[in-house]
Amino acid sequence: MGRLNRSVAATKYVRKPDGSFSKDRRADAITAEEPLEIRVNGATVTTTMRTPGHDLELAHGFLHSEGQIRSAADISTARYCAGAGPDGQNTYNVLDINSTYQPPASKDDGSAGSTLFSTTASPLRLTITNSACGVCGSGSIESIMEKSYRQIKPIKLTPELVLSLPEQLREHQTLFRKTGGIHAAAVFEEDGTFLVAREDIGRHNAADKVIGHLLLEDSLQSNGRILVMSSRASFELVQKAIMAGFSALITVSAASSLAVDLAREAGLTLIAFARENRFNLYAGEMDDSTLQS
Repeated sequence: MGRLNRSVAATKYVRKPDGSFSKDRRADAITAEEPLEIRVNGATVTTTMRTPGHDLELAHGFLHSEGQIRSAADISTARYCAGAGPDGQNTYNVLDINSTYQPPASKDDGSAGSTLFSTTASPLRLTITNSACGVCGSGSIESIMEKSYRQIKPIKLTPELVLSLPEQLREHQTLFRKTGGIHAAAVFEEDGTFLVAREDIGRHNAADKVIGHLLLEDSLQSNGRILVMSSRASFELVQKAIMAGFSALITVSAASSLAVDLAREAGLTLIAFARENRFNLYAGEMDDSTLQS
């Protein structure tokens, strides 16, 4: 099955109509999870648990989301480190990147107040990131807005288009159909035209992979695009959408309070619970011209 998923033995228990259970031991496909250490100019900046594949896209997307690069041209070389495993074997789990970009210093006005709007955060998170974590240890809404340099284009989506996009995303969730344990991200044009989809055990990694793909294709500059996620709408996903200049973020699960706050401040359309013929609009406006009175 390769490195994307593995086959393991599992015992499946099923409750029968009479209340008793049957069991059957069989091979089961599970999602692969391996660490990826990203080094920039010789220093480790993060270690994330990810599904192997599209690692260059992931690294580009992560560094872009952190405000550490603005384009693919800011990275001069990117290669896997040899000898990362036992006996010098290359595990392809360490990515060494040389960057020429010098991010601006983070501002700090020294003002007191709510930690939500603190501006004292480090510009880059030097953390170990698990598959459920995105901005663990990152700073405030203001610090995210400081790092953002793309103007968000306001758009009004129709309810029909909103519900069609998660359905299109499911068509590209090939690993999910095998394992049932992996997130997906997809990018669509304003009219619903599909551009790219990626899967990963971490929702933030899936987002970084599609962002990195567009960055490497030199097409991230286009605005009016929509990011669709199979996960909940968390703060770090809104952050990534803003940094990449998306106009809307649509997720199939819930939205968090900080995600809503940040989306409203940035002008990002935020939609959650987009499934089963319904959705919730938390930020932005809809084109309600097709609604019946």
